[in-house]
Amino acid sequence: MPDNPYLLLTPGPLSTSKKVKAAMLRDWCTWDQDYNQLVQSIRSRLVKMASSQPDAYTTVLMQGSGTFSVESVIGSVIPRDGKLLVLTNGAYGKRIAEMAEVLGIDYVVMDDGETNPVNVKQLKEILQVDTAITHVAVVHVETTTGMINPIADVARVAKQYGKTVIVDAMSSFGGIPMDVAELGIDYLISSANKCIQGVPGFGFIIARIEALLTCTGQARSLSLDLYDQWEAMELGNGKWRYTSPTHTVRAFDQALLELEEEGGIARRYERFARNQQTLVEGMQRMGFQTLLSKELQSPIITSFLYPDSSVFSFEEFYSRIKEVGFVIYPGKITAASTFRIGNIGDVHLADIERLLENMENQLFWIVNTNK
Repeated sequence: MPDNPYLLLTPGPLSTSKKVKAAMLRDWCTWDQDYNQLVQSIRSRLVKMASSQPDAYTTVLMQGSGTFSVESVIGSVIPRDGKLLVLTNGAYGKRIAEMAEVLGIDYVVMDDGETNPVNVKQLKEILQVDTAITHVAVVHVETTTGMINPIADVARVAKQYGKTVIVDAMSSFGGIPMDVAELGIDYLISSANKCIQGVPGFGFIIARIEALLTCTGQARSLSLDLYDQWEAMELGNGKWRYTSPTHTVRAFDQALLELEEEGGIARRYERFARNQQTLVEGMQRMGFQTLLSKELQSPIITSFLYPDSSVFSFEEFYSRIKEVGFVIYPGKITAASTFRIGNIGDVHLADIERLLENMENQLFWIVNTNK
């Protein structure tokens, strides 16, 4: 990559195309009509990507990282007398529980551990007993491990008991086909710098309008008030309440164009899945084992166990891989020693094959073992 010293194989920020980078070379005024029309176009396209019933949903753009958007939902949509059930099997589910704790929201956690999917049977049992629960939150792809959770089953059970469904789709929306209306999702949250392949700076919430209209005056934060942000964008024809990340928004518009040119979400999913399958097969040939079984694995990022060698050092492995043009990710679980390799972003099959070819020359612990 002549414009970058390495390829990012991470869950985001990620490697972007030259056109996405170039889109940020122009300055934009937040009050300008052209810019605000661009914002409105982005909002409309996101809804159409997310739902077969676009008239029932809206998009709210929110400044900051994806976590800001998650917190805007958690802090805005749960009433003072509401109760949140957080389904967690990794760091990002736990972060939602931390938000509820800090914001003074009544909540309960269903923790399935780091290597198990969300247990839908247990969810049903909890909802049968704890009738005070009003909202259920779940992470679709838990990038702590690469786990993909059964959001269709979660939403189905939650709706059977009349609960509002919140899905953190940070690392899946735009890369895994889904329909929020068919799934019964009330709030879906994602970020510019994930599967849509933009750059960091804002996140977005796909919200069911009927649910959002009940949230006025509920926010526990001024700047992260989801309802007020939505109302300002509606009344101001794309105007944000506070200074918007104009360059990031312009880059995201270009990223959406490139998603469309690729053939939409279905085709991007095929690329990600092919990347991930090729990666795993190549790593297994070199002796690496995945943390998760195939049926639990998302096409977004994969956790690999450390080799069974006292000589192996992730820091050295990381440095060697970076020197040949790739950045990978450390592990994030307590149950095992792992590292992670992502394959989203402007990453193609040839890149994965090039990674594997270079990696075969960096297995220093095998060389040392054979001495």
